[in-house]
Amino acid sequence: MGFNNEGVFEAVERLKKEQRVLIGGNIGKNKITPNKEAAKDYLICFDALFQYVDYFVVNVSSPNTPNLRELQDKDALRVIFKTLKDSRDKMRETANGFKEKPLFVKISPDNSFEQIDDILSLVEEFDLTGIVATNTTISREGLKTGSTEVEAIGAGGLSGKPVQDRSDEVVRYIRNKNQDIVLIGVGGIKTGQDARQKMEAGADLVQVYSCFIYAGPKMVSEITKAIA
Repeated sequence: MGFNNEGVFEAVERLKKEQRVLIGGNIGKNKITPNKEAAKDYLICFDALFQYVDYFVVNVSSPNTPNLRELQDKDALRVIFKTLKDSRDKMRETANGFKEKPLFVKISPDNSFEQIDDILSLVEEFDLTGIVATNTTISREGLKTGSTEVEAIGAGGLSGKPVQDRSDEVVRYIRNKNQDIVLIGVGGIKTGQDARQKMEAGADLVQVYSCFIYAGPKMVSEITKAIA
């Protein structure tokens, strides 16, 4: 597994075409890059995409890239944030027409509240815009499919409805801890009511992934109407 794609520079070529919507750059390290060198991968993506996206998400929480979640540890995450902040500060000083880009971090639903507290402290320390909560889960609790079949399917992140309640819980916890950061809620949103529930938990914005595949584009208008 991993973030399988044709690479950041291919993405840049596609993004050079005219865009009429907001684009987020969700950046992560290569599967084969050791964690101790991960900041270099994030920096390459950050610098290459900077003028072509509207905001960034530092993805350190996907369970589909081996050992990626270890980068949520406070010391490892501080290195990544500092590396990106230093690059952004340098651009601000030297680039003509510099435009600030919001910076988020995407976290796991499987983190303990103590781990979330550590991440929040870094978000405040480096003045990040906010948090995307949450990524997919490694938990297999509450599934209707038998355990033998689930084990045969193998490792990877579970998304959709099974992660909804925990995602809501994490969103609610973060909002209670910090009233100022921008919070993007994601996990199990399929209906307008799901989106309202996420926002009532404390999310400012919502994201959809798996359920978009099953419900199709129509769900977007249903969600926006429910929120309105």
